[in-house]
Amino acid sequence: MTLPALFLSHGAPTLALMKSPASTFLKSLAGNLPRPRALLVVSAHWEETQVALGLGTDTIHDFYGFPQPLYRLQYPAAVAGDVAERALQLLTEAQIGARLDPARGRDHGVWVPLMLAWPKADIPLVPLSLTTSGSSADHFAIGRALAPLRDEGVLIIGSGSATHNLRAKPTPAPAEWATEFIEWLDRTLEAGDDQALVNWQHVAPFAKTNHPTIEHFEPLLVARGAADGAPSRRLHASWEFGSMSMNAYAFGS
Repeated sequence: MTLPALFLSHGAPTLALMKSPASTFLKSLAGNLPRPRALLVVSAHWEETQVALGLGTDTIHDFYGFPQPLYRLQYPAAVAGDVAERALQLLTEAQIGARLDPARGRDHGVWVPLMLAWPKADIPLVPLSLTTSGSSADHFAIGRALAPLRDEGVLIIGSGSATHNLRAKPTPAPAEWATEFIEWLDRTLEAGDDQALVNWQHVAPFAKTNHPTIEHFEPLLVARGAADGAPSRRLHASWEFGSMSMNAYAFGS
């Protein structure tokens, strides 16, 4: 069985504690998917000079100023060491520099959505980093190199945010610059226009406004690259804090 690749918007860390349309969706996610043997999660909150795969088990609370119960949450899933080794092999074969990081644990881009979807933490996982110098095409190529994992029982998840402008003032409804960007993203993914997706910074409306920095969009490129051209479908759409899209997508059946 070939698993899909997913992109999940993980929102603020408080998503793990709050009730919202996005948290309700994530709590239902596992029930609508075949059970994977392992999870490979690409988080917007881990960037290295080259691709790295984390073998640590620490739950990293990489934020400040949030409610104290959030800092007590732990996600003690086992390490998918065999998947890390296999991913390293695939990346090396694709001539993409990569390494294992024996100490790196799970930042909130990893554990917040997983805690909602698989609360028992009973599926082994391995985080994978973005690269600080990688282009959109580079991150798409990382996903393409990892595509064989989908045939090996591994669910590849990009965890970021469909829009991510934290400087924008909260508004009662999504701003036009956000809705136009999401409408473009939905159309582009539905059409399977991967060239436009890779060139999103130049062709998407209000790209810079929605992503003043690009790390929250890059996990989507990795996940889409792993789809190897398979169809896309939107799994969820909602908004938080006015213009933060919580959209989620599946690539492949």
